[in-house]
Amino acid sequence: MLDATRELLPLAALVALLAVAYLHPPEWLEASAGIVCAGAALAVGRLDRGALGQEIGRLFPVVAFLMAILVVAECCRAAGLFTAIGTRLARAGSHRRIFTFVFAVAALTTVVLSLDATVVLLTPVVLAAAAPTQISARPMQLVCVRLANSASLLLPVSNLTNLLALPRLPIGFGRFVLLMAPVWVLTLVVEYAVHAAWFRGDLRQPAGGRDAAEPAPLPRTPLVVVTLMLAGFGVGSLVGVDPAWVAGAAAVVLGADALRRRAIAPGRLLRSTHGSFAVFVLSLGVVVAVLGRGWLGDRLADWVPGETGLAALLLVAALGAGLANVVNNLPATLLLVPLVVPHGTTAALSALIGINLGSSMTWSGSLANLLWRRTVLHSGGTVDSRDFHVAGLLATPVAVVVGVLALHGWAAVV
Repeated sequence: MLDATRELLPLAALVALLAVAYLHPPEWLEASAGIVCAGAALAVGRLDRGALGQEIGRLFPVVAFLMAILVVAECCRAAGLFTAIGTRLARAGSHRRIFTFVFAVAALTTVVLSLDATVVLLTPVVLAAAAPTQISARPMQLVCVRLANSASLLLPVSNLTNLLALPRLPIGFGRFVLLMAPVWVLTLVVEYAVHAAWFRGDLRQPAGGRDAAEPAPLPRTPLVVVTLMLAGFGVGSLVGVDPAWVAGAAAVVLGADALRRRAIAPGRLLRSTHGSFAVFVLSLGVVVAVLGRGWLGDRLADWVPGETGLAALLLVAALGAGLANVVNNLPATLLLVPLVVPHGTTAALSALIGINLGSSMTWSGSLANLLWRRTVLHSGGTVDSRDFHVAGLLATPVAVVVGVLALHGWAAVV
């Protein structure tokens, strides 16, 4: 009976945390649920103080980066960056040209400001900009959530999954980008082809009623600071500076500038850190660490192939995709990546390909999916579950296979 409790209690804590993520309750409840569930998982006694400290030490820089990059994204919004993008979108021309513009901006936003900025900040701008053009918003809004997951493969800082995996990998920032670059490009090709085919009827419609207003100017300060931040990520990785410090510096500069110009209230700037979500992510990491030391971790270890050939990499990616859709992408990363790292960098990156791309197949696969759905509804849009799932079924398996093939071939060359 005691052994069963030791297995079921951490699993119940994980299910409870996933339910909280799905429901997205008030911030205080989100943080409280995380703390309670982490405490329940720790009660089974699988993590001693040393192991718990090690897990917190590994997770804290990731959470600190998340808080900093969310502040950077909010300051970019306050400075008018997304508004300027929206005015240009409304004047882009034909429906297909507008879609291509949104596609490019969503990919770039995900890479630079992380997937959360794409679903929370860019999606409302896209919906607002599409309205006066009298075109269907379906392909425009869907591409935001699709690319929030799939375009996050390029940089370690584009997705929490990458950041959680990077400390365990024997490679730095630059090597990660080099290995994932062809995977990222081919993934975008697959995504664009699938969207263009599925929404071909919508994209043939002419755009009318466009706003003739001049596009708003692009704010210089955010563009300069974000560019320097990206350069800092690369340089910092060469000298052992954690990305959280670089993002934190950018957040301080942009936050101070926004407060000086009164573009943002101090309270809103503080709330943009999403501290409750940071506590939630830390708690989730603790719960998954406990699970990984039990039956679930043992079974996953049995399923991970011990070889490093192409078939084994495809199996690892499939495990990542399946696990992400069952327990969400963050727990999937924490459970699977430590098991595949001993088999090499290529195996670990294959797991990330499966997790990042596979998480866009179901609503629960990624927290970004849930945030996007909530954002669309709050912005007056309509969520079409059929579009979401059909696009996932059409694009994801192809993108995963193509991505692993590209990684396998490219890793042998570089």
